[in-house]
Amino acid sequence: MPVPDTTRQRPLPTIWELPDELWERVEPILERHYPAAPTGRPRADLRLVLDGVIYRMRSGVQWNRLPRCFGADSTVHGWFQRFVEDGVLIEIWAALAAECDELGAVLWEWQAADGVMGKSRFDGDKRGPNPTDRAKMGTKKHLLVEQDGGPLAVVIDGANVNDHKLLEETIEAIVIERPDPREVVQHLCLDKAYDNKTGDGACQGAGYISHIRRIGEEKLDDQGEKMHPARRWVVERTIAWLQKCRGILVRYDKKPENYEGLVQLACALLWFRRLKRS
Repeated sequence: MPVPDTTRQRPLPTIWELPDELWERVEPILERHYPAAPTGRPRADLRLVLDGVIYRMRSGVQWNRLPRCFGADSTVHGWFQRFVEDGVLIEIWAALAAECDELGAVLWEWQAADGVMGKSRFDGDKRGPNPTDRAKMGTKKHLLVEQDGGPLAVVIDGANVNDHKLLEETIEAIVIERPDPREVVQHLCLDKAYDNKTGDGACQGAGYISHIRRIGEEKLDDQGEKMHPARRWVVERTIAWLQKCRGILVRYDKKPENYEGLVQLACALLWFRRLKRS
């Protein structure tokens, strides 16, 4: 019988609460933003608060239906809004991605971008009629990922906003310092939605070598091979990972910043998984 390979690391289970290794990285960021006061009312347990936010992101439960083990729902929701306003969640995402970059685990050579539309249940900004869902109101998430699918940037807007109109903003929203394209060659793979002056201009302006599937272009060349490297699938896989979080799959937050904050937290957890794998 074949001997099982015991050297392979088991995949990290789904994160429903902060592991100790992740808390060691998150705690200094929180302490810098919210140092404990020497007097007065004790500060909330921020680790427990973040566990509640992760539970909300994973399950999609309403804030006032959070399990009591996380404390008062108003406390968790209030701190979450503070995290969003102060940029804490995107800072956590950036810190984890930067640590991966220092280890050489961010693969910059090939990148990809794409958008996904989802339902939006309540009023608020950055909503629009979804052209694929009978014009029901929805929100679009537009992502840019590196070669292995690690999310580098995300922006949200109405579901009726075309992908190519969000490309430049998404490139500018990359959470860590991007290598100089004059020193590190970087390719950007896009689908036919970006086959226009706006898409080409965004790639050129950012120094990318663009690989855009052209409208009307055949999938195979004369030798029966693909015209462009099939590297767009990594962004679609990352989108599928994010959509597994029910709090992200459907937008229940009226404030677009709060919804975007949940997406940022999910992206941070993906980079922590990369750290464990590295």
